[in-house]
Amino acid sequence: MKQKPFIKVCGQDIRVEGRLIRIARLDGEKFTFPADPEAVLSDLRKSGRRIDLFTFLQRVPETSPRYDYPMEWDNLAVLPVSTFNQWWTKQIRSLPRNRARQAEKKGVVLREVPFDDALLQGVCEIYNESPIRQGRRFPHYGMTLERARAYAGTFLDRSIFIGAFLDDRMIGFIKLVTDVTRTHACAIHILSMLRHRDKAPTNALVAQAVRSCADRGISYLVYENFTYGKKQEDNLSRFKEVNGFQRMNLPRYYVPLTPVGRVALRLSLHHRIIDHFPEPVMAKLRELRTAWYTRRLQTPSDAY
Repeated sequence: MKQKPFIKVCGQDIRVEGRLIRIARLDGEKFTFPADPEAVLSDLRKSGRRIDLFTFLQRVPETSPRYDYPMEWDNLAVLPVSTFNQWWTKQIRSLPRNRARQAEKKGVVLREVPFDDALLQGVCEIYNESPIRQGRRFPHYGMTLERARAYAGTFLDRSIFIGAFLDDRMIGFIKLVTDVTRTHACAIHILSMLRHRDKAPTNALVAQAVRSCADRGISYLVYENFTYGKKQEDNLSRFKEVNGFQRMNLPRYYVPLTPVGRVALRLSLHHRIIDHFPEPVMAKLRELRTAWYTRRLQTPSDAY
């Protein structure tokens, strides 16, 4: 019998993944944190599931380790938010300001939108525009209305949806989810139509996200990781940087719950195999992948 990917522990959803090494983590771990890690660990041990490791991030903006568990350094792209004007005039460079103005001049309208069928239809149109994005196969191509409802419909009690519209048609969207204290929000979905890149909808969406956070007194806006693995810089990290996001290093804890977990942690087997490859090798492989997909499908790259 196939086990469910989630279990409920201390009122929070825990995702358990992996075959050889079973790793548990909080669902939405960049904006959901364990209030009492010891209580979570106790319930995981009693769950009857084979779980080798439990991992969790320390909450933003606490950068100094609070716990004595084994840890490694992870990172997030974090933008401190006070007022929109502070961000617009002091925290960003001229390029994102000009791009956001360009969106307005070309008729792009930004507004917060409810979670309804109109939003989901727009999400489907954006996701189904191209099977390739940023030089790789886009896993959400072929999105249906029901899949979009399940995919975008998580954490609705803490979600903010913003749409970028051109002639009343949605050409981009961003979903923000706040932590339970509503002190920081995480952008977990942000995507725009490739055919409207000249109108800079993504820049306009980021600007509206900052405004929405400032209006609610949310102190930090998180845009996923600043860098991933050994890849230190790419178009996306540069986009984050020019829009005022900073790298924030945070402790990521790994707590072994079984002998397999202890061995995996000691031998660094809790990381993906590709994470052990040197970055120059991975960079070359990414170039080859992009060239192969571009030749095969003749689809423009979605670079920022």
